[in-house]
Amino acid sequence: MPLPKSLPPDDRRGGFSGIETWVFDLDNTLYPHHLNLWQQVDVRIRDYIVKFLDVTHDEAFRLQKDYYRRYGTTLRGLMVEHGMKPDDFLDFVHQIDHTPIEPNPALGSALKELAGRKLILTNGTRPHAEAVMRRLEVHEHFEDVFDIVAGELEPKPMPQTYERFLARHRVDPHRAAIFEDLARNLEVPHALGMTTVLVVPERTREVFREDWELEGRDAPHIDHVTDDLVGFLRSLSMPTASTV
Repeated sequence: MPLPKSLPPDDRRGGFSGIETWVFDLDNTLYPHHLNLWQQVDVRIRDYIVKFLDVTHDEAFRLQKDYYRRYGTTLRGLMVEHGMKPDDFLDFVHQIDHTPIEPNPALGSALKELAGRKLILTNGTRPHAEAVMRRLEVHEHFEDVFDIVAGELEPKPMPQTYERFLARHRVDPHRAAIFEDLARNLEVPHALGMTTVLVVPERTREVFREDWELEGRDAPHIDHVTDDLVGFLRSLSMPTASTV
């Protein structure tokens, strides 16, 4: 079912008037889900497991999804369960083709008009994040990237990852908003006081993922849902009735 058009900020739960820092997930948040860029990473993760554990592709797929669900990332599961060193894994799985991503001047304009700091918080690597931002041509709008290495290889949604992020960048969670494509990654930020925005694929509430990844969409820790990130950001820059 299509989402309603974005409403003016005053008509949403949890206003944005005091927000000073804007935090964005990267994959499937800043660029459209249908590009399936992360699917390339997904395949390379599976290929790595096949070689690292000497298992079949079917077994690699099972382990990949099991670890992702239980540990937040497959990387973390491989480290905990098999003592894997992370460097080769991170380098291998992020060697993907970024060319499906095209410049998004509308997103760049919306970010430019958004007053405050902008930061990336991702379970991917900094080189991958920088490649994506440069393809989108939005890199100049972001102050920094907090990646899986900065998080000491502990991924979202682990509480300590958000705490490290907030401390490193001196972010007041009560004056910060966070945009994510997975509802489970917004539970801790909401508890810390951040305003949460779930970004779903364009023109639909349906996400073609496993059922557990969809859980929590209507939970109290989701303040806002949008399938139009650019439109949502533009509405936050619009003057309210009291200021015109």
